[in-house]
Amino acid sequence: MKNILVPIDFSEATPKVVECAEGYAKAFGASITLLHVAAPDPAFVGYEPGPQTVRDSVAGQIREEHRQIQDWEEHLRSRGVSASGLLVQGTTVDKILKEAESIGVDLIILGSHGHGTLFELLVGSVTEGVMRKAECPVLVVPTRG
Repeated sequence: MKNILVPIDFSEATPKVVECAEGYAKAFGASITLLHVAAPDPAFVGYEPGPQTVRDSVAGQIREEHRQIQDWEEHLRSRGVSASGLLVQGTTVDKILKEAESIGVDLIILGSHGHGTLFELLVGSVTEGVMRKAECPVLVVPTRG
């Protein structure tokens, strides 16, 4: 095992997922690619870009997410793990699977928030989507509670 992909969303689940990935990376001498999938550009999903204030707000959010992924990357490096961070925009499951294939990962490690059945039915589950379609093993870290 050489490459581990770790999608993160900067929620309270992120530290637990990153800690688990760190353990696997150290055990196998693997490198970690942290991936954050930002919300798609409004124009991508058929909306007008909106007023400048909205575009500025979205740009500020993307900059903050980029800073956060760099912080996590630095955290892993300071602990002796080869790590890189990647921020992309788009549909979460599709982007995770595309990056996994592009990078040639051996393992995807992601968290499960453990939402209820109604939420999963209405919104869907990133974890489930990745598990169903990934071409490599997927390790799910339970993060609820």
